[in-house]
Amino acid sequence: MNAPEVVLNLLAWGAVFILARRIYTKQESKPIIWKLVIVILVGLFSFSINLPYMDQQIKLAILPLGVWILYGIYSRKNEGISWDQYRKYAWLGFFANFIFLAVSLINPLIHCAIFPGNEISTYLSNSNKGKIIQTHPSADHKKLDRDSLLIQMDSIKEEPVFSEKWYYETFESGIERSKAEERFPYQLARTKAKWGSGIDPMIFVEQDGKGLLISTGQKQLYFRAEKTFLKKGE
Repeated sequence: MNAPEVVLNLLAWGAVFILARRIYTKQESKPIIWKLVIVILVGLFSFSINLPYMDQQIKLAILPLGVWILYGIYSRKNEGISWDQYRKYAWLGFFANFIFLAVSLINPLIHCAIFPGNEISTYLSNSNKGKIIQTHPSADHKKLDRDSLLIQMDSIKEEPVFSEKWYYETFESGIERSKAEERFPYQLARTKAKWGSGIDPMIFVEQDGKGLLISTGQKQLYFRAEKTFLKKGE
């Protein structure tokens, strides 16, 4: 669960509710409440473009398709009186797109402040049930040294990912793929990221047990420790 995103979305819906209530209070001819809720939801429907922003895609509403649909329906009822009743709610629905856009812009900043992307504890908060899985034939049978990992947690630092260099070192060496040494032949499974971050990372362990390659789905990060946190398996 992405806690900051959930809280901000609740605040956004709260703002939409307050604005709808203000419109409703000022209207002399009150619309049916369940209908105005549907009108707001339909008003959200829009033609949007996706823009990249901080490892995610944000939607910028361009055309109020929902408003046009509602106008086509309500402008023909009661000689346009129905449209007068629901028009502001339809536009409120379209305007809500920009409230949620603001949430999309603010959320990564708050998320980064609470869950720093350059700290290993964000992606590896709980390793009590952590287990090492061999993912390549070149891997020796090893298991997780939890004591070593816990002692080094504060000193593990992020370093650049040299994915292209690592790829060529592994697969362009002329050695048969099954016999070549994989740089990250282990996976660290059954661990948990920090609660509320909404991150579900895959963690791969370097051959020497000192490096962690973390894949979040949006990006890859590499962390390096001074001592290995692998030990000989039974």
